[in-house]
Amino acid sequence: MSLSCGTVILPTAYLPPVQWFVCLMNAHKVLIEQYETYPKQTYRNRCEIAFANGKLTLTIPVVKVNGNHTKTNEIAISDAENWQILHWRALEAAYANSPYFLYYRDELEPFYSGKFNNLLDFDLELIRLILQLTGIEKTLEMTASFELHPAEALDLRHIITPKKPFTLFTLPVYYQVFEDRNGFLPGMSIIDLLFNSGPETRDVLGRVKVSNLPV
Repeated sequence: MSLSCGTVILPTAYLPPVQWFVCLMNAHKVLIEQYETYPKQTYRNRCEIAFANGKLTLTIPVVKVNGNHTKTNEIAISDAENWQILHWRALEAAYANSPYFLYYRDELEPFYSGKFNNLLDFDLELIRLILQLTGIEKTLEMTASFELHPAEALDLRHIITPKKPFTLFTLPVYYQVFEDRNGFLPGMSIIDLLFNSGPETRDVLGRVKVSNLPV
């Protein structure tokens, strides 16, 4: 089954990496997993941005309200840390000199000043905003139950992860602010591409050649 002709199951993600959005764009139907037992150290509550001295990881502190059996849709955002202030300062420091930071900042800043309780809801609101800003027309549907081995769907829940390199297709290359210092850093958050490429974001993602992938 080709990625471009079927259903894809994606994990939720905080400002997902560009490969997440390439997979979304190439799928006819997109399902976001909500009933899995929440895994640690994933993009579900973290993103990676290109910083002055290399890659920087921004992590949302979370609370497993039901311990190790907590489902993704039950994960709460912790208010014990000033993570929103820290994340926004990091984004400003990384992208203040990017071509499109000022153009999009007013749309994004409320996510770093308002009160948010549920991680999945927060992630989805941000993802839908990115879809709107980039002009990507795609509907996000939620899984109805947890399936360990989903039939007739491409399962990417554990493929798009910071724990190992992404190898399903070649990641897009585009201008980055600190490329002269760090070289090009592939697989950064969609926010890196948006602030650097602006209205061209969708076209950059669309230029990625996606080969046939096994289900």
